[in-house]
Amino acid sequence: MQPTITIEGFGTAAVGTIYGIGRNYADHAKELGNQVPVGEPVVFLKAPSSVRALAGGSLAFATESIHHEAELVLRIGQNIPLGTKNPGWAAIDAIGLGLDLTRREKQNDLKTKGLPWTLAKSFTGSSVLSPMIKTSECAGQEHFKFKFAIDGKTLQEGDTRQMIFDVPTLLTFLASFNTLLTGDLIFTGTPAGVGPMKRGDRFTLELMEPHRRWDGVL
Repeated sequence: MQPTITIEGFGTAAVGTIYGIGRNYADHAKELGNQVPVGEPVVFLKAPSSVRALAGGSLAFATESIHHEAELVLRIGQNIPLGTKNPGWAAIDAIGLGLDLTRREKQNDLKTKGLPWTLAKSFTGSSVLSPMIKTSECAGQEHFKFKFAIDGKTLQEGDTRQMIFDVPTLLTFLASFNTLLTGDLIFTGTPAGVGPMKRGDRFTLELMEPHRRWDGVL
């Protein structure tokens, strides 16, 4: 069965390719001892089958050390041909919040060996997604603030003004090597404060404006 997401006021929609952006907040890059990207974003891919809702669903590697990475997530609303320059926010039809769950120990091992991150980033249940909001409901907003909490304790706070590569830049870069298709998702990067969470943890993803609060259970 094709994985789907929920879009408020629309229903469900199929999930395409998932693009993850790494180290897009300088403080997060530094907290993990990574270099801050210069010139071009760090990009990795996640399988559509990694998507799960806020509560319930399978989670591979649930007994390992899995870290939360809360992020603003974008949905591509129209095909963007290879080489398109500056498609901008008009190409995004919905936004939401998500968790890019990461097998941290595995990722560190892969990085040490100079290998791709796939086994640390793309596994069943690793892309936790809130319902998405149509951008037509966002009054032309181009910047968003959000929070992530476990058991009521805020662990991450994001403001997309602090992203190293903003949304138009990300879209132009991704389109420089791939045609982007309707339904593709972009996890735009996580702010500082990542850390472990475990199966059964109750968490909250909160978008500040337009205000939405979503509760979930890992």
